[in-house]
Amino acid sequence: MNKLILASGSPRRKEFLSYLGIPFSVVIPHADESVIKDEIPSELVKRLSKLKASIVAKEYPDATVIAADTVVSLNSEILGKPKNRDEAFLMIKKLQGKTHTVYTGTTIQQNDIFRNFVCATEVTFSQLDDELIWTYVNSGEGDDKAGAYALQGIASMLIEKVKGSVSTVIGLPICEVRECLKEFGIVPKVVNAKK
Repeated sequence: MNKLILASGSPRRKEFLSYLGIPFSVVIPHADESVIKDEIPSELVKRLSKLKASIVAKEYPDATVIAADTVVSLNSEILGKPKNRDEAFLMIKKLQGKTHTVYTGTTIQQNDIFRNFVCATEVTFSQLDDELIWTYVNSGEGDDKAGAYALQGIASMLIEKVKGSVSTVIGLPICEVRECLKEFGIVPKVVNAKK
């Protein structure tokens, strides 16, 4: 079996991939993640995941590489990772009381063969007052997350509804990845969570 590499420094992606019971290593790609003017969110995450996978695949040509990129989009405005807590506050303020879409683009590449797909999930935030937003922002949980929040953490108390895959929001659509890996001859195992 080929070596499997996760092209990401995200601890959440690493955790999700570990659920498949397949040994893998982590290589962090150094990619220019700039948004191209007028680029739509689904195309952005697709392009960036492919870029990240290709960077690592060039370095490890005999490996199967998995890369992903996630953005939050509200009315076609792309919300990436906040630069600071003031920007995080403004992001959550925009999201509160509204439904937005989280896009995760994923690329699996083996030599010159690749699969590239996008998954989308709708998330609806509750109405929030400024004090609650600042309390959340100052927790630091959303500092390095697209849209300035972590669905799987404290932010879950701010969210009214999720329509779609939670793993897409967290950053790696694991069901789709599991099925796609089979196409590359990598068969996930059932992981026994009890130890």
